Amino acid sequence: MLELAGLFLAALIAATLIPAQSEAVLVALVLQGVQPIWLLLVVATGGNVLGSVVNWVLGRFLIRFSDRHWFPFSQSQMDKATRWYARRGHWSLFGAWLPVVGDPLTLAAGVLREPLWRFVLIVTLAKGGRYLVLAWITVKLAT
Repeated sequence: MLELAGLFLAALIAATLIPAQSEAVLVALVLQGVQPIWLLLVVATGGNVLGSVVNWVLGRFLIRFSDRHWFPFSQSQMDKATRWYARRGHWSLFGAWLPVVGDPLTLAAGVLREPLWRFVLIVTLAKGGRYLVLAWITVKLAT
């Protein structure tokens, strides 16, 4: 059970601005075979989506503090993500799993007031799909 909490925490942190490697944790747990893969996927996806919701909240409600030193995104990151999101709309959230651009996209979705229900739906599909592919590749390479 401790490994599930660790996976959830790693996935949550990895979706925020704090560097973390939830993929490495998931692969290690899949290879250990102690927990069912479906459960690992649910836990990793849930943690990662929750971390993205944190970014959405930052964008939605805390954008007025963007000039503060503790704010997690630079102005250039926010401008780039906002331009990207404005051009591509909510479909761009399917890229929320991507390194470097994914986290700013989730913040931009909050800034641009993307409805939370649609945000959660698309981000869950994107991030869950990434973990599913990663688990599948891990199993195939291990056998």
